[in-house]
Amino acid sequence: MFSTEVEQENEEHWIAVSDLMSGLMIVFLLISVMYLVIVEQKNEEIERVVVLYEDLREELYKDLYAEFEQDLPRWGAQLDEDLRLRFTNTDLLFELGESSLRNEFAAIIDDFFPRYLAILTSDQYRDEIQEVRIEGHTSSAWSQAEDSDEAYMRNMALSQARTRSALGYIIDLEAVSHEKQWLRQRLTANGLSSSQLITRGDGSEDEDRSRRVEFVVVTDAETRLSTILQEIR
Repeated sequence: MFSTEVEQENEEHWIAVSDLMSGLMIVFLLISVMYLVIVEQKNEEIERVVVLYEDLREELYKDLYAEFEQDLPRWGAQLDEDLRLRFTNTDLLFELGESSLRNEFAAIIDDFFPRYLAILTSDQYRDEIQEVRIEGHTSSAWSQAEDSDEAYMRNMALSQARTRSALGYIIDLEAVSHEKQWLRQRLTANGLSSSQLITRGDGSEDEDRSRRVEFVVVTDAETRLSTILQEIR
């Protein structure tokens, strides 16, 4: 009699455990299904943002290239399809080791930036642009540095000072004063030292082309994609 009661209790115990496990499996299954649905929705959202970004980038590139095509050679500049406009003619930018703009570079900015800003702030683009970066780049060389670390840090300070000089000059331009609030919200100065060198075909550093100033457009799509990806994790 006692044995039968124990067996019955054990059986009821395992039935309860079995029911609990089944319930947990159903809960985990529902969670998995919900996660997959969310991921699928986010993937569709990512695809939609990417398409919009590519279309925006292509249209903006065409407008910028049409505006500056004739000027790029005499400025020693190039416009890449990633919306990066590079000024690489070191003879026009800064004196060696100095952060003040050469008169030649100031004259280029006088011509270039108001036209650049007019395109960026047109109705088609102004609300889609998150940031306009002025990036300063140097070569890896510094003649009086004791080692590569000191050269890097000295070039970092120099590149930061140069971009601040360029930013200050642009903010003071009368021709862009009507968009000063928009610029203050988006225009930034970024000194990057020798972290992004330009190399030749054989992999060696091209010191002259590495010393450059770049204007980079960052659209709102990058921020939206970053937010979506963080939500998935």
